[in-house]
Amino acid sequence: MCIRDRSDGEVIRRGIPPPTEERRKELVKVVHKRVEDAKIAVRNVRRDALEELRKLEKDKKVSRDDNARATDRLQKLTDRFIADVSRVGADKEAEIMEV
Repeated sequence: MCIRDRSDGEVIRRGIPPPTEERRKELVKVVHKRVEDAKIAVRNVRRDALEELRKLEKDKKVSRDDNARATDRLQKLTDRFIADVSRVGADKEAEIMEV
């Protein structure tokens, strides 16, 4: 495959050949790693929020019922964001593997 340079007088444009299948598979592995890192980050935020909720309940700043509702809402948000991360990762994987 030949790489061609084009110049419009100010900018040189260099054509880049499409990645090989091996390179695409390597990129998919990077995507999987980044997706997993994002999921871990979301779970860490959930953990920190749960600790804060427990502290507030212990200090009698929120009731047990309010804590339970907040915990449920926090879990739903966590699930939604993890699903979003997974969807974006799957879309990116499909985009990379597209020939």
